[in-house]
Amino acid sequence: MLLFPSEIEQNKKLIRQYCRKKRHELFLRGKLDRISKLITENILKSNIFKNSKHIMLFYPLKEEINLLELLKCDDKFFYFPKCDGKNLLVCPNTGNFEKNQYLIPEPVSPPIKDLSILDIIFTPALCADESKFRLGYGGGFYDRFFTLNSLRALKIIPINEEFICKSLPYDKYDVACDGIITQYHEIGINT
Repeated sequence: MLLFPSEIEQNKKLIRQYCRKKRHELFLRGKLDRISKLITENILKSNIFKNSKHIMLFYPLKEEINLLELLKCDDKFFYFPKCDGKNLLVCPNTGNFEKNQYLIPEPVSPPIKDLSILDIIFTPALCADESKFRLGYGGGFYDRFFTLNSLRALKIIPINEEFICKSLPYDKYDVACDGIITQYHEIGINT
């Protein structure tokens, strides 16, 4: 379990810096690829994934969990987020991407209109807590997206087990996810 030094435990900015540093250390030690592979294997075995058709992934930055192996499942429809101002659009995967202003690859396909078709939204995070709150990069894109009334998808955080803590500071704009999948097990996912 991730423990923060007491001087940062209530400061999101300092927690982000701390988690980025720890994640970078894992990357330098060559462990992130193995962790991503194990998380992907756990997703493939999960009933939630097996019973889903429409799945939103995120395009990983070099030190993020990489779920792109899931794209090999030809019985599923995959989607990726695209930034539109302060909001996220959901676009079908066609395999064609271009980098946005944050240098994150985004799909070039037009966005879908009916978000209710999504079954799972895999959500990136620097860390997460036992209540399934996550700490992202601070832009609020996913939290705003999660408040849309048409969404019914399960919000799942794929994360290294070492980046789960007892609790994170959160405010009225933060939205808890529905579950967590690590390299070892699932947390809070009802199958």
